[in-house]
Amino acid sequence: MGWVQRYYRENAEKSSPPMASSFARLTEEELETHLGITRYGNFTLTGAIRPSYDLQVIPSEGYRKDLFRDERGGQIPVIMAAVSEERLFDVFLDLIDPLGTVVDVVLETSHSHPQGGHEDLYREQIDMPVLKSVLIEFEDLLLNDGCTGVAVINPRKPAEVQFDEHKLLVVYAHEITPFEKILRDHGIRLNPSMRFITEAEHVHTSSEAYENLFDQLCTRLGLDRRY
Repeated sequence: MGWVQRYYRENAEKSSPPMASSFARLTEEELETHLGITRYGNFTLTGAIRPSYDLQVIPSEGYRKDLFRDERGGQIPVIMAAVSEERLFDVFLDLIDPLGTVVDVVLETSHSHPQGGHEDLYREQIDMPVLKSVLIEFEDLLLNDGCTGVAVINPRKPAEVQFDEHKLLVVYAHEITPFEKILRDHGIRLNPSMRFITEAEHVHTSSEAYENLFDQLCTRLGLDRRY
């Protein structure tokens, strides 16, 4: 089976909504060409995700603000940002600085969860310099695996920064100003009408090699993965 065919079959169940309308009638050559496109204007995608063939959402850089409403009826400000691949990881590392010197970390994985489910692995009380060192060691995994996400949390504020499976950056915090300043300092601009790749058909990619790296990351952070 060719690489493109494997990609299509193994990731069809990970697309949202399911791969049908824009991918179903493509030839292998058309699909391979689309999956090989990494740059849209000034925006470069990581290897983790691709938009729909008909580009229902054209990938671009920017951020949008919103409010998250919890189960108790409370509200917390949210920032969602898309950042071009060449500086995405640096922006993420800067965004977690305001969370403090000791944080909690959650690894999210959809490896071995073909029906769209995922597993969260939680580690409490890790020094920020130690966490950053480990994350830098696994930069390739975090950037390019469409089945791996990470969240860094200060449960005392509360505040949280997510680097999700779609390689979007999401911030939840009552005091959002420091995070917004970091984005602006990196040249990421506010776009209230911005749409993200998650808001239309899209496809994730992963591999056995990345799943093995994810297991190594779990070990480095002292997490036990359940199978």
